Amino acid sequence: MEKKKQKTKGKNKKKGRKGLFQSPLFVISTVGIAAVLFLAIWGASYAFSSHGGEAVWVKIPGGASEKAVKDSIISALGNGEGEKVAWLWSVMGGDPVTSHGAYRVEQGQMAWRTARNISRGRQTPVRVTWNNIRTMDQLADVISANLDFGPDDLMAACDSVLAPAGFSEATYPAVFLPDTYEFYWVTPPADVVRKIHEYYNSFWDTKRIKAAEALGLTPQEAATIASIAEEETAKSDELPKVARLYINRLRKGMPLQADPTVKFAIGDFSIKRITGAMLATESPYNTYRIKGLPPGPIRIPSKKAIDAVLTAPEHDYIYMCAKEDFSGYHNFARDYQTHIANARRYQAELDRRQIH
Repeated sequence: MEKKKQKTKGKNKKKGRKGLFQSPLFVISTVGIAAVLFLAIWGASYAFSSHGGEAVWVKIPGGASEKAVKDSIISALGNGEGEKVAWLWSVMGGDPVTSHGAYRVEQGQMAWRTARNISRGRQTPVRVTWNNIRTMDQLADVISANLDFGPDDLMAACDSVLAPAGFSEATYPAVFLPDTYEFYWVTPPADVVRKIHEYYNSFWDTKRIKAAEALGLTPQEAATIASIAEEETAKSDELPKVARLYINRLRKGMPLQADPTVKFAIGDFSIKRITGAMLATESPYNTYRIKGLPPGPIRIPSKKAIDAVLTAPEHDYIYMCAKEDFSGYHNFARDYQTHIANARRYQAELDRRQIH
């Protein structure tokens, strides 16, 4: 009897194990685990895929919807990678308000990192550089092209920030010293102007202010002379000499008679030959008609040009004329007769080359 019982017990045990593998609960659990593993592997393939192309910028505009955010990501990164990052951004709880900004995606950057940066608003600073800019309109175009506002917004910010600081519209160009500045893409225009003004204030340290005062100039006036000298010559070694010539003229009470100011007054820097009719142009910038300095700089002066004014070596030249060899350098003169002779040689060469 005992043997029979043991045999029956063994059969029941076998039967129980077989029933466990066949139970609906076991099947559901197994399928669930497999699904989770599949999703984990699938998600990992998304998260650890990397950006294969050159570095690009993803820019999320203000007021964007969730769909617009995803569209911006896909547009910048392409369908394959962009869709992965957009999906991860959504999984991470990305919010359009937080994500408003610009994000640089480097070559080899993992999708999860890109999505995390965008979802948490970890923006990449934008570098804005300008050099050799003449007008505030051109400058506003350069700055606004790199940031999330328009040219008119920058000019309005100048009025709200610089005017109370003692600048006029004519002297705004003195503030925007050419250099490379870092901002976030979403930085408000007023904050951009404040930062540039702070840099201007740090440039105009005690040493430079005293150097300007020794010449009888304010920083804005020094910037104006620098702008004229920089338009007169492209030769850096001649810049201080040209700057000193205009300082000499100011001290003597002579009109500056600078051709670049006439071009500025006309609004055309491409003019190669200044004529008598041009010299008669009515403008506070035409230094053939007015004495003293024009209202403000005729270009965005460089730091090098400003320092050339402040450190210009003394000389007694009061006349200059472009050299007839068209080398870009000038003939300088202390007296009018020598200047006229220099001018005639240059005019003759203009005629010979048929430059009008």
